[in-house]
Amino acid sequence: MRGSPSFLPSDSMEFGSALWMLASYLSLAALFVLLAWGIYYDITRTYVPTDIQQYAKLRFFNFLSKYAVGLGMAYERLGICQRYTVWRIMFNGIPLLKKSSALIIKDLLFDDVPVRVYWPKTSSSGNRRGMIYLHGGVGLFGSIKAYERVNRYISRRSDSVVVCVGFRLAPENPFPLPVLDCCTATIHFLKNATKYGVDPNRIAVCGDSSGGTFAAAVCQHLATKKDLPKLRAQLLIYPFLQAVDFNLPSYQQNHSIPVLFKKRAIKWGATYLTGRIVNVDGLMKNAHVPQDLQVKYKKWVSADHIPDEFKARGYVPLEPAPFCEELYESCKEGFHPMFSPLLAEEDVIRQLPETFLLTCEYDVVRDDGLLYKKRLEDNGVPVTWHHVKDGFHGILFLIDFGPLEFKCTRQHFRYVINFLKCL
Repeated sequence: MRGSPSFLPSDSMEFGSALWMLASYLSLAALFVLLAWGIYYDITRTYVPTDIQQYAKLRFFNFLSKYAVGLGMAYERLGICQRYTVWRIMFNGIPLLKKSSALIIKDLLFDDVPVRVYWPKTSSSGNRRGMIYLHGGVGLFGSIKAYERVNRYISRRSDSVVVCVGFRLAPENPFPLPVLDCCTATIHFLKNATKYGVDPNRIAVCGDSSGGTFAAAVCQHLATKKDLPKLRAQLLIYPFLQAVDFNLPSYQQNHSIPVLFKKRAIKWGATYLTGRIVNVDGLMKNAHVPQDLQVKYKKWVSADHIPDEFKARGYVPLEPAPFCEELYESCKEGFHPMFSPLLAEEDVIRQLPETFLLTCEYDVVRDDGLLYKKRLEDNGVPVTWHHVKDGFHGILFLIDFGPLEFKCTRQHFRYVINFLKCL
């Protein structure tokens, strides 16, 4: 009818197009605001020492890690997926699609635990040395896929058969399940070494970060086993080793240095331990440790055992906060040696194999390594120690990442390879 209002299809399409364009502009603006806020937050809340090589690159990776953490939490709040799903995808990094011309690589099961085995293609006059590799990621993320470059590099450079273990992850499978998977896979490898072309008396266990924790725990668990070949060595790369004192000098000095901040490390460690998110304010002040355990563990975990040179950057002794019974009850399994290997008894420590230990100056868990070095040496265990004076947590992870690799990564990885070659 003449005079009646009409809405033509073209009008509707134009209106919809305008709305879509407006939404796109708003999304883009929100992205820029989020990016600007992230950069500001990173600059104001993060301290990167200027003597660290490639200072700007570390800031870039720190920003990416914070973005991944924030993205995971946002997706969880929106009901899209768990935060850990996002973190695991991001941690896997850039896929390595190219086959290795120097290695044979197979995915297998060691008593139902998934592993990936790397064999050098070069001929060998006899059985090779072998190594179990336990990846980092605080028991929450990390994977065989994420550590593909690390394991290929070790196998190629050391002419060793390397087994990377795909243990279960928390919070779905909290402590002690991940480390028990590592024990299962290691026992299988020791019992069946010759099937994989490996000398059972030349097998080492290696791990970085929480993987270093697992490696230390596996060695302790197997140290007293009489029905297995003895592990030849353990290689612990910037490991977390104790949950007694989170105010050691390295925790104080490096609390805001990327990529492992003090609060983030304790929060993730508590989630791995308990399978849930824990308020860590009390843990950060050592309020979870009762007086009797403070006295018991002081002989092993104390700033008194840290050389003075590592206290120079402003360390101040702090009194623990008042004891919190509820916090202790929720986290008391953290004193188990399988979670805190530094707390193992002397009769276990003295049976441990030769050890390679790598620590980094700008790392919250640096002093865990220093304290474990002392315990091992005090009990007659040979220790080869390499300290990276300008290093930070995770420095070796980016090996073979091309331009993303840090200049000093290969230089310090050489110490790991040289130690392994001597076994």
